[in-house]
Amino acid sequence: MFLSVFDMFKVGVGPSSSHTMGPMVAAARFLDRMRASPFQFHGLRASLHGSLAFTGVGHATDRATILGLAGFEPATYDAAKAEATLALIEKTHQIEAPGLPPLAFDPKKDLIFDYGPALPGHANGMILKATDAQGDVIMEETYYSIGGGFVLTAGEMAEAGGTKSKARADVPYPFETAAEMLEMAEKSGLSIAQMKLANELKFRTRAEIDKGMARLWEVMNACISRGMQTDGILPGGLKVRRRAKGIHEALMAERGLNMTAPHTINDWMSLYAMAVNEENAAGGQVVTAPTNGAAGVLPATIRYWLDHVPGASVSKVGDFLLTAAAVGGLCKHNASISGAECGCQAEVGSAAAMSAAGLCAVMGGTVMQVENAAEIALEHHLGMTCDPVKGLVQVPCIERNGLGAIKAVSAASLALRGDGIHLVSLDACIETMRQTGHDMHEKYKETSLGGLAVNVPNC
Repeated sequence: MFLSVFDMFKVGVGPSSSHTMGPMVAAARFLDRMRASPFQFHGLRASLHGSLAFTGVGHATDRATILGLAGFEPATYDAAKAEATLALIEKTHQIEAPGLPPLAFDPKKDLIFDYGPALPGHANGMILKATDAQGDVIMEETYYSIGGGFVLTAGEMAEAGGTKSKARADVPYPFETAAEMLEMAEKSGLSIAQMKLANELKFRTRAEIDKGMARLWEVMNACISRGMQTDGILPGGLKVRRRAKGIHEALMAERGLNMTAPHTINDWMSLYAMAVNEENAAGGQVVTAPTNGAAGVLPATIRYWLDHVPGASVSKVGDFLLTAAAVGGLCKHNASISGAECGCQAEVGSAAAMSAAGLCAVMGGTVMQVENAAEIALEHHLGMTCDPVKGLVQVPCIERNGLGAIKAVSAASLALRGDGIHLVSLDACIETMRQTGHDMHEKYKETSLGGLAVNVPNC
């Protein structure tokens, strides 16, 4: 099994990788099918199902779907152009996608939020249709947004035997479990990052890999900086105030006073994570890590390490990302990184495991200690529900990323204090997450029908 570091970490747009980026990607794929077809198309329709319907407005799924059908993609998203395009579609009831004729589309009639049962393949389902001049459907496809911006058609999901995206195995170290990863590391004498790099080199040059990872950290770090410099009220109607800027200013004012309590370092970790997730909630540019809803944990852990840990070096960020991607791949392949499928344990829990592994690795941990760090971080997120108030990626998501970063650092530190030998394996923890997600009531899996979402006023 192999998922590239560039599959796990993708530059995109907020507020959600599964509910915003995924539908946009699905729409782009549908346009490609239309361009390759001999049919003459005159109109478009779309329906959103399951979690995409229940929390779609709060996650901007409707906007993302329309923009995707208009040719927008997450990695090259232009916010100003998007607003102008949406306004034009609302006015003309037409979509003009590159390489296709003008297509009839009335957002109020042709985009349906279906609040009935979810589609059979996944909680995040959508159906896209193209029609002829008489309004008859002449092309249709069902897509599932399975978390982290990954998208599968119904056919691809059936072929894969579930929600596992098709993963390449023609690599030197195709481990599918943590146990296999440990065994391969022992036999080869390589670290997790070195094995992951060897796998990546099957598909890209070293220069391409280094450039790509540098770009990922550049976008992550810039997101932290923007979040710490911006204040105001987040969109969506909850009137959540952006706090990162004020926290940063307060922490900077306390520097040099020799009166700072040791636990204040937790505030720095939370600050970095909250800065990212406030940017995400505002629809800004983020990197899935492994999702948008959990995008702050890993950048916060790296920034904490670089800014506060003696001996840290930006030259090792690549090793951090490679190690984290290996652990994230295990979580995705053997359980899920989708909140709609397994709750927030699959998002912030997986992000904390990835971050703990990466931090442990760059701080000199053995492969066994790295696996232990990931397990500790994930174990203590098990059972966490996904219950966003008003369907927005704001409450409890923003602060939850801060606490996820703190857990990640604590898990790495605990693992480094031991010899790597521990009772619960990472594989057992991932399988427990899968089972817990399967048993979890649907109202706690990104539908906003339970938990905080119904116990906090939505205004």
